[in-house]
Amino acid sequence: MPLHLPFELRIGWRYTRAGRAAQRNGFISFISGVSMLGIALGVAALIIVLSVMNGFQKEVRDRMLSVVSHIEIYALGGAALIDPEQTLLQARAHPQVVGAAPFIAAQALLARGEDMKGVLVRGIDPALEPEVTDLLAPGQQAVLQQLHPGGFGVVLGAELARSMGVKVGDVVTLVAPSGQVTPAGVVPRIKQMAVVGTFDSGHFEYDSTLALVHLQDAAKIFRLEGPSGVRLKLRDLHQARQVAQDLSTTLTGNLLVRDWTRQNRSWFAAVQVEKRMMFIILTLIVAVAAFNLVSTLVMTVTDKRADIAILRTLGASPASIMGIFMVQGAMVGVIGTGAGLLLGLGVAFNIDVIVPALEHLLGASFLPQDIYLISRMPSDPQRADIVPVALISLAMAFVATLYPSWRASQVNPAQALRYE
Repeated sequence: MPLHLPFELRIGWRYTRAGRAAQRNGFISFISGVSMLGIALGVAALIIVLSVMNGFQKEVRDRMLSVVSHIEIYALGGAALIDPEQTLLQARAHPQVVGAAPFIAAQALLARGEDMKGVLVRGIDPALEPEVTDLLAPGQQAVLQQLHPGGFGVVLGAELARSMGVKVGDVVTLVAPSGQVTPAGVVPRIKQMAVVGTFDSGHFEYDSTLALVHLQDAAKIFRLEGPSGVRLKLRDLHQARQVAQDLSTTLTGNLLVRDWTRQNRSWFAAVQVEKRMMFIILTLIVAVAAFNLVSTLVMTVTDKRADIAILRTLGASPASIMGIFMVQGAMVGVIGTGAGLLLGLGVAFNIDVIVPALEHLLGASFLPQDIYLISRMPSDPQRADIVPVALISLAMAFVATLYPSWRASQVNPAQALRYE
């Protein structure tokens, strides 16, 4: 009489939970336990590492977007916008746009004494700038209000001010690259400006190079008739590329629309490549653990040759024998993957508690704030990472069961029982 799947499940589960030395007490056999532990640790490590990488990416992205707007609209050739008010109105009409502000962006030299630094000068409207950027903490927004038209004040990045040794109240000299044409040649325009404040965005690239001035002062210094572009903030930053495409077709004038993903394309591409490589490397750990099932099942088949022969003499088909050991391997893979998911997610969701506890226990700081500008270990578990990890682990465990199970189905009952 043919044997059915419940029988195979019952025998396979019995072999999984009880080795020869543990048949009476029912504990998981040692070799099955080692295989389960290896899979669980591999899956957990993969989930934790990917979650931490997602957290770092999100943290850096948020800090970057505190300085870089979601979308920027430029006049081609670096000229001023022909009708900035119309551009602002058309941009605000898009349902995804929640804030818009004009700006001027130009490069210049900033000097104090003999010290000179290249800076990115951004002319802003202090009243509208908070709509599009989180450059300053809520309690520091008043710094922007120190910029008055005609006052020629400047707000410097904290790292830029520190490197030049300037503080609030000091006077610095701004040197614009294009100047007046004289019989002696081109003379750059030079303007003395008072430092009225500093900002700390937490992003070194901008804190060390960005200088904010009033929009009207920037227009006078760089001889522009108005703002050179418009910065936008969106409800959903992940829709930036689609919104940029929409605005490219609706805005009037010869304008260039660029979203934040294109402004930092090389950085995000590098992060994605790094994440992909880490996924591949850590998947190899899961593969090693999963293929430990091969040795586990081979040992089990060798240990159970007499049982296999008895089952065959009672009418079990080779397919049924193969199914028993496939069930055993699948059980190990499922339990190991499930345990790894629980462990990995438990650590990923509580890493903000676990890491400080380890730092306190070891008396060390894993993330010095003065170096990384992040005082806590970020973590962001995502379903798009967790589901593939679980499926790959289960698939590897299933593949690892095929050859030992096939070998078990080929056992000759007469030879197996000859020496029993």
